[in-house]
Amino acid sequence: METDNLAPPRRRGRRWRRTAAVTLPLALVGTFAAVAAPSAFAAQYCGGVQYNVVSSWGSGFQANVVLTAGTAGLNGWDLEWDFPAGTTVQNAWNVGWSQSGTHFTGADVGWNGTIAAGQSREVFGFIGAGPTTAPTGISVNGESCSGSEEPVEPELEVSRANVVVDAGATASVDVGFSAATTAASTVTTTRTSGSTDLTVSQGASLSFAAGDTNTKPVTFAAASGAEAGETATFTVSSPGYSPLQVVVTVADLGEVTQNEERFLEMYDQLTGADSPYLHETGVPYHSVEELIVEAPDYGHETTSEALSYLHWLEAAYGQVTGDWSGYNESWDITEQYAIPDLNPSAYNPSSPASYAPESGSVTDYPTQLDFNASVGVDPLGQELRNTYGSNQVYGMHWILDVDNAYGFGECGDGTTEPAYMNTFQRGSQESTWETVAHPSCETFDFGGDNGYLDLFVGDSQYSQQERYTDAPDADARAVQVAWMAQQWAAEQGQSAAISGSLDNASKMGDYLRYSFADKYFKQIAGDCIGINACPDGTGKSSFHYLLSWYYSWGAGANGDWSFRIGGSGVHQGYQNVMAAYALSEGGLQPNSPTADDDWAISLDQQLEFLEWLQVPQGSPGAGAIAGGGTNNWGGNYGNPTTNAEFEGLYYDEQPVWHDPPSNRWFGFQVWGMDRVAQYCMETDDARACNLLNEWVAWALSESDISATDYSLPGDLDWNGEPGAGLSASVLNMSKDPGVAGAFAKILSYHAAASGSTASQTAASNLLDALWAANDGVGVTQTEARADYCRFGDEVYIPEGWTGTMPNGDVLENGVTFIETRSFMTEFEGWDQVEAYIDGGCTGPAPEFNYHRYWHQVEVATAFQTYAALFE
Repeated sequence: METDNLAPPRRRGRRWRRTAAVTLPLALVGTFAAVAAPSAFAAQYCGGVQYNVVSSWGSGFQANVVLTAGTAGLNGWDLEWDFPAGTTVQNAWNVGWSQSGTHFTGADVGWNGTIAAGQSREVFGFIGAGPTTAPTGISVNGESCSGSEEPVEPELEVSRANVVVDAGATASVDVGFSAATTAASTVTTTRTSGSTDLTVSQGASLSFAAGDTNTKPVTFAAASGAEAGETATFTVSSPGYSPLQVVVTVADLGEVTQNEERFLEMYDQLTGADSPYLHETGVPYHSVEELIVEAPDYGHETTSEALSYLHWLEAAYGQVTGDWSGYNESWDITEQYAIPDLNPSAYNPSSPASYAPESGSVTDYPTQLDFNASVGVDPLGQELRNTYGSNQVYGMHWILDVDNAYGFGECGDGTTEPAYMNTFQRGSQESTWETVAHPSCETFDFGGDNGYLDLFVGDSQYSQQERYTDAPDADARAVQVAWMAQQWAAEQGQSAAISGSLDNASKMGDYLRYSFADKYFKQIAGDCIGINACPDGTGKSSFHYLLSWYYSWGAGANGDWSFRIGGSGVHQGYQNVMAAYALSEGGLQPNSPTADDDWAISLDQQLEFLEWLQVPQGSPGAGAIAGGGTNNWGGNYGNPTTNAEFEGLYYDEQPVWHDPPSNRWFGFQVWGMDRVAQYCMETDDARACNLLNEWVAWALSESDISATDYSLPGDLDWNGEPGAGLSASVLNMSKDPGVAGAFAKILSYHAAASGSTASQTAASNLLDALWAANDGVGVTQTEARADYCRFGDEVYIPEGWTGTMPNGDVLENGVTFIETRSFMTEFEGWDQVEAYIDGGCTGPAPEFNYHRYWHQVEVATAFQTYAALFE
């Protein structure tokens, strides 16, 4: 394997193509090549300007501009051009700009002003309206860019890769060419497979004159006797051009409402052929953009949460269209890529794990394994084996390197993608910026002599092994979505169509009970201080019955040992009363004999826990939900620094994460309350409805929402503790689209449950404002990322420890985050970050427009939720 390549190979261009139906025809959307690009020529300042139309939809488009410097290079630039009549810039980023009539002027914003002679740089982008034709009369620093234009190869384009249509009705797509053609062309559309009840009723053969870039419609018809679910594939072709396929599916749509249309258009953006959100396997990326650092440390990793959002998107599509093939496929993808196929021959529930204490500082790692420490008995291991006949844990590992940029591959092969990996491993203070990326399957092929193991735990001898970690919030969301799918499919008379997927969700909920347990199966009781002083759990005495931050499992490569641990840190934002309801009495009860009873206890425990954590009336921030609790203080059964206790759990303002504090982000408020709101609406449980009413009153009072714009709480500050002056305050405001989408769903549920016109109006306005933020790729808002100064933070490596990453990056004491991930310097946007860091992280922080997958699904399903409840 090559180890001297400092960047992974670029992604393939052609991505995964769905075979199921997608959406209604609405507007022309696509990714085009540069529509005009003067080629480089000898000049002092302007070596060339490339004008790229990234995507186009109906009356709007997104474009970016690449400058090539002339012989003198550029140390600051001013650019001018003339648009065709009718083209205007709506908003732009990374440029100071103005437009008068058709004349546009732009200037650098500092960090993007320097370009070496002969070098090219993408300098700014914008959203435009009107014709996408390239501008003319381009000049840079007063010098004409009059070089000859590069020829543009036209491509055959279609506005929708997938169409749904009612029986007895028609639906249309637009076809055309991305740029002017040199000769007349004929475009034909023919059915190449599928139901004969679906036909082309108009536009089967369309003639385009040379140079004609106007689109023309192709209309599909479904016979009046066609049944929902029938599908056919049509091929759109023209001699000399790559053909395209359109899948048409019959659905019982009825009248399509405004928010259903919005949902369907976003569904097409997320799932269409060549969707930038999807790997070729169908696994969704965390974000379209690669240069992003949050819990996943680059954009083309993904999380189990993204897989659970894939389930949600496809279930919502099933509700709107009656087509459940995508929902079933989302489970197939999950089983193949997110649930590890690890079935160790040996697992002893009486000795589930060896104790490794956590520490509040990464510099204390590796911490020493203590094989003499007393641990409790796993109450689930034997029951689950008896039920399913296997030692495989049916849970999702939380993070995947989807493009295999790190190069771990699977079990040391270096090539397989997606690949299981991990980052966080060194206690609550370890931020994303301080993590060491490492493979989940440790074969010692990378890292040091013991792979990466001896960075985290101290042992006398290390063995090759697999280790996986579940994020219970994601598995619980998959169960919550399965319950919704169960209701919607039953209403359509299609329960049988998803029975296998519902069985999968029920099974996942069976194993999700590991999140109820203390990390080392110690008793959940007050004063659990000291690993050997805290009593070992037997039976279910180690259960707090809440959804903890994680549970984990693994095994040695030779199969002679395996382990399982629960999770002691409990965060309010992970609680999911809908999942507990579904698994206890909602039709998804698991097969294990004690599972539904456990989930019934959990349902009550979660509601009581949230009541305990809610800021009381009369206090600042009344209605907000505080952080959570733990019975394992500091991860080492230390002495708690709080007097507040909930049934054996000590109050923890910031469970698990401390950098940044885990309950600072308002997003955890909406994630948790979404489930409470849905449960209130479905059951009218007074506990849930009271929690919801108080929370909505607080959240709306702190928000500014209109039909054109919105501003929501961003970060929160906490004081006091439950029972002793608990309060919350808003530190700053945010336009986070994903949080806004989740908030819109909460308001919709609240309005449906309570009849609140204020909540319904706020939900409707918020959805209007979010729709206005759709740039043709998805819903996005500009973000300033001052935290990207931390690319230069040190990643702690103990003195004397050395190793290498698969690409040759050296791991040793003193290395920085970016030095262990040099492939990220090849990602678009790195030049902005580098300039910011080189400037001492002063001045304006670099700005990005991100398209996170979970953001898009939260917004899309908010449209679907509102439509289902009110339209």
